[in-house]
Amino acid sequence: MLRAALTGVAVRATAVRAFAPIARSTVVGKRFYSAGHEEESFESFTERYVKFFDGVDDLFELQRGLNNAFAYDLVPAPSVIESALRASRRVNDFATSVRIFEGIKEKVETEKQYQQYLEELAPIKEELGLLTKEELNL
Repeated sequence: MLRAALTGVAVRATAVRAFAPIARSTVVGKRFYSAGHEEESFESFTERYVKFFDGVDDLFELQRGLNNAFAYDLVPAPSVIESALRASRRVNDFATSVRIFEGIKEKVETEKQYQQYLEELAPIKEELGLLTKEELNL
């Protein structure tokens, strides 16, 4: 049974090779993968993510949005961070709020910039009862 199957495959393979190759046209398509995408301003980025985080109702969406927001080559505005912190409180996930502060610390260039973010976000931290990793002594 196996021998018959293998000889049948071998016969078909040699029969296919016996035919002359078909001439194909040499036209090569050119794709413009980034065509149609415009540069997004920082203000529209901020507005888009504030609106996104204001509508988040579950943890998966929050983490997906944070991953996308922090993937850009910029530090999100404090209004975006505030909206994300409120969303983490809304979905009742304290750990994500701590990770948001860790993400800010990784994105900023200097410790001074991180402190400025913490100062600006101090009222929201106090209102929501949030702590940073450093304040938790981790």
